[in-house]
Amino acid sequence: MSPEDRKELISDIIAALEVKSVSTLSDEEHRWVKMAIQKEAQSIELRKAIIEKTIASLVWMFIVGIGYVFLDFARSHIFK
Repeated sequence: MSPEDRKELISDIIAALEVKSVSTLSDEEHRWVKMAIQKEAQSIELRKAIIEKTIASLVWMFIVGIGYVFLDFARSHIFK
């Protein structure tokens, strides 16, 4: 590769890297995409909240159930 070819290659690479990508979306389309992403993020957060609250409720139901079983046992066998 001659020095001239090398300089031309380097200038072509620099020119290609300097070319900025042109957005093909309009402002309205950009806004719509942002709103769609935000909606999806809110949906994910809602699902997480529902799962967390469901698990917490199940734990409390288990604790109350164990308490009820112990209370029933105590009434039947201890406080007779």
